[in-house]
Amino acid sequence: MRYLPAIVIGRITRIAVRMVRPGGGSALPGLVLSKIAPGILQRTLAKFPDGLIVVTGSAGKSTTTKMLVAIARAHGLEVFTNPSTANILQGFYASILERSNIFGRVRGQVAIFEMDEGHAAELVAHIKPRQVTIMNVVEDQLDRFIDPALVRDKLAVVAKSATQTLIMNADDQNLLQIAQTMPGKPVQWFGLADKSGVKRLGYAPTYADEIESPISTTKVLKLENKTVTIAVHGKMVTFELPSRGMHFAIDAAAALEGAHQMLGERFNLELARETLANLPPVFARGEVVEIRGVPVEFILVQNPISTQLNIDNLPKGLERVMFAIGRDAHDPSWLWTVDPKNLPPVDVITGFNAAEAELWLRHHGYTPELVTDDLEAAVEHWLALPEPHNSMRTVIFSADAMRRIRRMLGFTSPEEVTR
Repeated sequence: MRYLPAIVIGRITRIAVRMVRPGGGSALPGLVLSKIAPGILQRTLAKFPDGLIVVTGSAGKSTTTKMLVAIARAHGLEVFTNPSTANILQGFYASILERSNIFGRVRGQVAIFEMDEGHAAELVAHIKPRQVTIMNVVEDQLDRFIDPALVRDKLAVVAKSATQTLIMNADDQNLLQIAQTMPGKPVQWFGLADKSGVKRLGYAPTYADEIESPISTTKVLKLENKTVTIAVHGKMVTFELPSRGMHFAIDAAAALEGAHQMLGERFNLELARETLANLPPVFARGEVVEIRGVPVEFILVQNPISTQLNIDNLPKGLERVMFAIGRDAHDPSWLWTVDPKNLPPVDVITGFNAAEAELWLRHHGYTPELVTDDLEAAVEHWLALPEPHNSMRTVIFSADAMRRIRRMLGFTSPEEVTR
């Protein structure tokens, strides 16, 4: 009964917001609940029998969390998790509003949460996770974090908070530095078997003497197109990833190591392989949707290395490409650090920062047909262009443009993605 009034107020707020903005409405209701019932989050996350599992880092959190949750559920666990992008404090409160009963109680055996690298350190000061997976540190949101070293410091706090298991990326020197600050704390490692591919993943430089990489218990052995082979504690599995690129293979390795540690003797590698082989992508990460009867691929880019990796992994011969960069790129000058040589001709450039994107692409020889900051006009013009001959239409967008375009087209739920 203690949280009944707060839950009712939060849900009314959620309904009101979604009447105005279909598919939105998580941030404000979550913020309202956090103000009137701040203790509900700690109380909720402390009550799961199998504890709290945290996935954090600069990039790969959403995909890794989705994979880990899917494997846990395939093994019969009832999981409480947060939707992708709801990875800051008000998003956690919003997840409680969505999943709890009217008294604020949430069912489940384990909580598996994707956490923003800045907010995770704040949360673990109050709730100690049983298991922590840290993906990497890349140069991202420099207007917010200023320097990747600050992200590394925050992640070190999260790493030290793990009560049982700490899992980290063996190929990121930032995480090896974190491990050095915790002598005696055991770490489980994942990474690439062939270290020659590490540089392309764009982990932030540390400007310190290189630390020798530890031996990974789960490692990516081979990737051809979307087909990946991963060794998990000496046993190999092969399956098709939901999205293209080595960065998604690393996410799968992190999820498999996380599941192995979380489930212990219950872990069934073949069941995990089958689960990942049939898992759809996280929305907008290689998601294919049907718009007016034709397939369209959505590709999310969020920072320089994310943009570079996704452009580098585009299939050859793409036609009908739209590039949209929104308000979330507070300093779009980072586009100039990206080499677009593998980007096919771009028909339309749009979003709040369309002019900056146009300048960057024209410098590299691209001649878009339309450049406008009006997303709706851009989408309508692009959809009216003749159909491609040998590929599907492709939208490459930043997070702000992604949310606006998906909402405009009626894709309001992150759970509606299929493979």
